[in-house]
Amino acid sequence: METKEILQALPNLSISDRLKIAESALQLVLQEKHSLTKDEQKRQLTLAVVTAIADYAPGSELNIFSDLEGEDFCHYPDKDFYNSGN
Repeated sequence: METKEILQALPNLSISDRLKIAESALQLVLQEKHSLTKDEQKRQLTLAVVTAIADYAPGSELNIFSDLEGEDFCHYPDKDFYNSGN
C-alpha cells in the first residue's frame, strides 16, 4: 500500500484504529532510531538541521510574529490595565 493510499484511508477508520496505527508507526520509528549507528544518527541530525534552517529564516512563518515584539498584546482605550495596581 502506498503512503497516499494510507493517508486517504485514515479518515474512514475509527479513532481507535487510527491510534493503533499511530502507535505502531511510532514504535517502528523508535526501533529504527535505536538501531542506527552514530554516523547514521549524525547524518539524520544534519539533515534535520538543514531542513529546519528555512523555518527560522527572516520572513518565515515560524517567526512571523516576532514582528510584534515590543508591542502591547492588547489595548483597551477605556482602561489602563498596566497602571491600575491590580
